[in-house]
Amino acid sequence: MHRYSEFFPQRHDHDALDCAPLLALNLQAAPSREVLRFDGGVITCAESVQRIAQLQRWFASLELHQGDRVAVMLGNSREHVHLIYALMLSGLVWVPVNTRLRGTGLEYVLHHAEPKLFVSDASFDEVTAQIDTGSARRASPPPFDAHDASAALQTPAIGVHDPLCIIYTSGTTGAPKGVIFTHRMMRIASEAAIRVADVRPGDRLFLWEPLCHIGGAQMLLLPFFEPVSLDVVPRFSASRFWGEVVRSGATQLHYLGGVLDILMQLPPDAQPDTHTLRVAWGAGVSASAWHGIESRLGVKLRECYGMTECSSFATLNATGKPGSIGRALPWIDLQLLDANGNEVADGEPGEIVLSSKVDGTFLPAYLKNDEATRGALRNGRLHTGDHARRDADGDLYFIGRRTDSMRVRGENVSAWEIERVFATHPAVRASAAIGVASSVGEQDVLLIVQFKDEAVAWESMHAWASERLASFQLPRYYRAVDRFELTASERIKKHLLPNDTRDAWDRLAQGHARRVAHRHARRR
Repeated sequence: MHRYSEFFPQRHDHDALDCAPLLALNLQAAPSREVLRFDGGVITCAESVQRIAQLQRWFASLELHQGDRVAVMLGNSREHVHLIYALMLSGLVWVPVNTRLRGTGLEYVLHHAEPKLFVSDASFDEVTAQIDTGSARRASPPPFDAHDASAALQTPAIGVHDPLCIIYTSGTTGAPKGVIFTHRMMRIASEAAIRVADVRPGDRLFLWEPLCHIGGAQMLLLPFFEPVSLDVVPRFSASRFWGEVVRSGATQLHYLGGVLDILMQLPPDAQPDTHTLRVAWGAGVSASAWHGIESRLGVKLRECYGMTECSSFATLNATGKPGSIGRALPWIDLQLLDANGNEVADGEPGEIVLSSKVDGTFLPAYLKNDEATRGALRNGRLHTGDHARRDADGDLYFIGRRTDSMRVRGENVSAWEIERVFATHPAVRASAAIGVASSVGEQDVLLIVQFKDEAVAWESMHAWASERLASFQLPRYYRAVDRFELTASERIKKHLLPNDTRDAWDRLAQGHARRVAHRHARRR
């Protein structure tokens, strides 16, 4: 096993300085330094220290202790950023809750993680009012008092392998799995993001990703590892994007979930003639679209591959070869293996299996799921369940997932989660959710339904589902079948299901038709 410092810069000449001590040290070193901007307003280190100290005092008043879990369901805001920093510095375990979860999906996370505190604000009252939060106490973040300087920043000793957060991922069949993400893993993820995004001193990174997502969370520490700053917005908006870039002087854009598709569909005059963006980094650009995107947007594409379980990043395409996810990062060894565990030849598909040269790169375990942990971590290697091929030059090309899941607007969506909700509909005998091609982003969801007796109108079924599923879990297409072909163990043979949507009910097309009819009615 190599030393950590062989691959990552030594911050202040001490390998042990992981997230919490680095954050505390840099926050207090230059009080007037700009940490980030939110919606154009500047947030300094001094303001952050004051706010974090007040939140730590609040934690103490609630009798929270180091190692306790705190679930957080908030939109992007300065309050949310400071709450995350406060949890990190206190040794409390942050449980980010996807703000689009509803009903049973939301209850599952709160019951499985068993947080002592569930933090949300008034904007989610309607969503959370009727759910069972288990043993978690509900609370809203206390207001910041700019005149109160009485609280002192607390910096308890935190081990580099202590849990920093529990991130729920739906990348496989079955219930969502809670990835135990350590302080060392977040340090590696942050360092890797710097490398993948080609971050340079003075850069300003545009942060639009939900902070409940690893894509957003891994960005928060970058200003404390390099002399850069973050420009945070509440959410991605196509209509505001270029104005926000011009205002902020942003130099990097992280793309996922169809962001580049959306920007490419904007009219040419929506994009300024000159701008500051230098790099767009992420995953999912095809070889055929590569040069067109770089030319139109005026950026350099840097593709990567990774997953939460390996500290977010495993490969980087630094050469710009169209369509490739590049090669393994320096601290990762990557093999492509067949079903028998043998390495495949160049050009042949194989499962991506990772080994790390640095201790602490992989998750220590899935929370309360020994079976999934054993399946993923075998003999010190991480079996991803994803497939790729390698060309003669040694560059990798992502093929797809082996598991029963889909990738929708940047989210891994488990078919099992969708199907278990529809199983509770009184008219549904069985259902199967599969991924189909999408014009924006990676995939859309097609739900195939076998009714018990009388069919239900799709509009009615979709309205029912909208109250119980997150927006990214909602099927776009619906189709009915008389019966499913089953395996000997009574499982649906999904590989036999057609993914053609031409005869399916399309909720987006129906919505478009209603809007057109409404416009015609108004004209009359």
